[in-house]
Amino acid sequence: MRVHATGGVGGREVRLVDGDGETVEVVAGYLRYLGARGCSPNTVRSYAYDLLHLWRFLEQAGLLWDDLRPRSSMDLLTFLRSEPTGSRAQRLSLTTVGPTGAPTLSAATINRILTGVSGFYEWAITTERYDAANPNERRPDPAWGRVTDRHQPFAGEASRQRPQRRTLKVRQPQRLPRPMSEEQVTALFAKLACLRDRAMLLLMLNGGLRPGEALSLHLEDVAYGRRRVFVRVRDDHPGGARQKSRSERVIDLFEVDTLAAVSDYVMTERPSESSSPFVFLVGGKGPRRSEPLGYPALARLFSRAATRAGIREPWMTPHSLRHTHATAMWEGGMRELTLQRRLGHASVESTRHYTRVADHEVTADYRRALGQGGDAR
Repeated sequence: MRVHATGGVGGREVRLVDGDGETVEVVAGYLRYLGARGCSPNTVRSYAYDLLHLWRFLEQAGLLWDDLRPRSSMDLLTFLRSEPTGSRAQRLSLTTVGPTGAPTLSAATINRILTGVSGFYEWAITTERYDAANPNERRPDPAWGRVTDRHQPFAGEASRQRPQRRTLKVRQPQRLPRPMSEEQVTALFAKLACLRDRAMLLLMLNGGLRPGEALSLHLEDVAYGRRRVFVRVRDDHPGGARQKSRSERVIDLFEVDTLAAVSDYVMTERPSESSSPFVFLVGGKGPRRSEPLGYPALARLFSRAATRAGIREPWMTPHSLRHTHATAMWEGGMRELTLQRRLGHASVESTRHYTRVADHEVTADYRRALGQGGDAR
């Protein structure tokens, strides 16, 4: 049992393949549905791996996929708690060790798998392929709705949204973000190999762009005179890089170095003969020099620069630059709502991941308690 991905125009074709090499057709139908909904190729692939864990459990339990019921889904949770992980954790603290001493799936990964399984059965119910209740259904949770620091609907109690919680879920710790220190950022940029890498990482550091947003930028999205970048919704990157959010936004960049670095790269290093609309290309002297840069290349260049700088840590990835930007903006005094808009978060809950690093109200009260007074900002 494995996930098989093949390259294709505009992304990848992803399939779940059984032990005989045959495609699991019901999963293929669900993955096609996700693609038709507009999910990114990486999201479709993630769902395929989630369902791979489900099919491994079904094979071990001697069940067919449409035999799964809520009572059996409890056994699925036990199975996932002991399932070994095939990937290296980005943070050492996220690695869980099973009875055999091998690393197992983290709580966050298990919850994502359970969410993926629930979505699959919701689709199967809707398309009349499954005639029972969702094995991991949502149930009303009034207590969750009374928690004051949770995001509330705009209309408050008049909203039709009702607090719900999944029946099957693992308790997951709320971890603090890991921004890079000034010393680490300086060391990283000192070891970058070319103008392209510096321009791209500066956009992520000073603009808070996600990796997919930086990779999918078009030349027309950069307004040098107005000192801003437009993050637009596009699906035309051949490697599948794209924006996570489906809402477009404008990012102002008043740091002089950022857009100057982008201009230097475009004018001097970017292949001049290329007709590609994308800003960041492979470059070099090879046959692929005019192709857009992809996720794997970005991860490699970041890892190599961090290794040369002697700062490589398991949690440190290109996305760490966005964490660093968000943390710096919050600690610098940016309000929660404006930080949410700058980062392109659909919910304020995502933004609050960064506000836990330095809570201004807690700090101010602490200073007053010490008799220092003043504003912590």
